Amino acid sequence: MNAVAEVLAALESKGSEQTRKIYRRHGATGEFFGVKIADLKVIAKQIKGEQELALALYETGNVDAIYLAGIVADGRQMTKKQLNDWAKNASWSMIAEYSVPGVTVESPFARELAMKWISAKNESVAFTGWTTYSGVVATTADDELDLGEIEGLLQKTESEISEAPDRIRYTMNGFVISVGGYVKPLSKQAKATAKKLGKVEVDMGETSCKVPLALEYIEKMERSGRAFKKRKTIKC
Repeated sequence: MNAVAEVLAALESKGSEQTRKIYRRHGATGEFFGVKIADLKVIAKQIKGEQELALALYETGNVDAIYLAGIVADGRQMTKKQLNDWAKNASWSMIAEYSVPGVTVESPFARELAMKWISAKNESVAFTGWTTYSGVVATTADDELDLGEIEGLLQKTESEISEAPDRIRYTMNGFVISVGGYVKPLSKQAKATAKKLGKVEVDMGETSCKVPLALEYIEKMERSGRAFKKRKTIKC
């Protein structure tokens, strides 16, 4: 039995109908076993560092395997083509907003790809771009960021969010939070943008998920002492 088959068997053994129902409510389609994220992380530890296996798991098309691939893969070892392929083939918002950005932010192409994806006509690729840039500002020292470009994205958010599709609105709102909470030189501008945005309306389907109020969230980060403390990774 090859390694991919062994991992798929391990995933299947951890799947449950209850988790499958939850994932369906969150928009998952196609093939998946319904493995909890906590169980995925246990399996990820067992195959840590196996880059080729991670790439092969993404190619299976199985949603659980794809999410697992995002935990295991090292973005520093991935090419632009591989990252672009991952973004284009993300079949579920959880993959597009977590797995692909988590890996891309580790790569030297993160900012470049984020900007490219944000302008994509493909909605899924576009919100992958917004989440990726959110990760860039959360993990990169302020003096290494293009502050002018980020200010431009804040302005773009302010002018375009009301007409944007649901998931793009959601990730734009997240971008404003990330800038306000992690980029000290632009926190004032981000909070001003957040105040103008107010409550961002997003159809979250049959889930209980809510869209955070950007200004409230940034201020909560400040009160808790978490503001401007850069993260090592955005993988979760």
